[in-house]
Amino acid sequence: MVREPSILEQLETAGHFAAATLRRADPLYVLYALIAVNLIAFAAFGIDKSAAERGRWRVSEGALLRWAWLGGTLGAYAGRRAFRHKTRKQPFCARLHTIAAAQVLAGVGVVGWAVYR
Repeated sequence: MVREPSILEQLETAGHFAAATLRRADPLYVLYALIAVNLIAFAAFGIDKSAAERGRWRVSEGALLRWAWLGGTLGAYAGRRAFRHKTRKQPFCARLHTIAAAQVLAGVGVVGWAVYR
């Protein structure tokens, strides 16, 4: 009998797709990958919140932060707000804010490089 993959396994597969897509240079592919990663980050927060309420196996904080680091920062912030999850965990919040700041700086650097090259 073939077992149905868990939601986390499905999210991991989607993440591999998004990572492979980001390797392409086409901006449209990058946009699609970022949308996918943000949706995955948002869903991961919802899944973790649901698991926490039910006392079940949780999505690790490391996994949540990895999705943010891969470009899902907006999805992570939206998930935190929508599900009211991980909002008071100071070490987690600080790490998420650091990732967001690093991405903003990287974005500014890319735009600056594109304008002044």
